[in-house]
Amino acid sequence: MLEIPVINSSRHPLPAYQTEHAAGLDLLADLPNGSIELGPLERMLIPTGLSIALPVGYEAQVRPRSGLAYKHGIGIVNSPGTIDADYRGEIKVLLVNLSNEPFTVRDGERIAQLVVARHETIAWQPTETLSETTRGAGGYGSTGK
Repeated sequence: MLEIPVINSSRHPLPAYQTEHAAGLDLLADLPNGSIELGPLERMLIPTGLSIALPVGYEAQVRPRSGLAYKHGIGIVNSPGTIDADYRGEIKVLLVNLSNEPFTVRDGERIAQLVVARHETIAWQPTETLSETTRGAGGYGSTGK
């Protein structure tokens, strides 16, 4: 298990996995005034009160919650949002209301998921050709309907 240093300046518990094999931890809104309203097509940075120190070679991805997306049309504009290992500021979630109805975000509400993953650092190898594949240069929609 990877241990991540965390500062929690909110009044809420640390993010937790909701099931035994879940990949994402639920991030909670930290809204000292109780709630905010997100109008149709409006986007807003929602604070969580959390700051973390990831080890080099890891990133944290902020992803939408499927229930909020399905039931209310609430998503994340830059999904997945990436938190790099050298970032030490507060984690904030860029929510967007893609519905036609206002949505109230309440203090302590689960607003996103956080997935921590390893990543590779690459070095470019300039070349004149690439290996051939069945797909080749086929772009969007080239493998089916």
